[in-house]
Amino acid sequence: MGMPAPEPPVTTIEQLLALPDDRLRHELLDGVHVVSPAPRPRHQIALGKLWSHLLEVTRTRLDVYVFSSPADIVLGPKTLVQPDLFVVRRTPGKRLERWADVGVPLLAMEILSSTTALRDRGAKRRIYQRAGVAEYWIVDVDARLIERWRPEDTRPEIVDEALEWTLPGGASGRLDVRRLFLEVWEE
Repeated sequence: MGMPAPEPPVTTIEQLLALPDDRLRHELLDGVHVVSPAPRPRHQIALGKLWSHLLEVTRTRLDVYVFSSPADIVLGPKTLVQPDLFVVRRTPGKRLERWADVGVPLLAMEILSSTTALRDRGAKRRIYQRAGVAEYWIVDVDARLIERWRPEDTRPEIVDEALEWTLPGGASGRLDVRRLFLEVWEE
């Protein structure tokens, strides 16, 4: 009995978007198809705390939206990413109907896991920097720190106490990183 023919590789955004929903996170990183399993609970706790922070400091602003994935953010002809959490420009009076309309995020955030750390610090970092994402935060829950990258950076800023941030357009805030991780670890 023969083996079934292998599925052709996914190398385009169109092929990626045509995949059946398997409840996993599919991304195309410079033409390379990657799949991530569902995150662990601690990851989701951190995501919730960070989302709450962003919503609180942007709640009166009409110029930004705060989202979490799943979301199909296209950053190039062979690049579709799904940041854990991200902030995009909002054009007042214009409805946002499709992910294709969000453009380049102002802030993208990835919360590290053992299966994504290499990719988040490598390929995805380079993609976000190349695309002009103003702030890219790599949240390391185990090390209790945030690596902050900007487009021109060759090394991250390591933040483990307070993170002062300002996005293009003026959205800004102060994140107590030490307190964030105390809450994430329920200490």
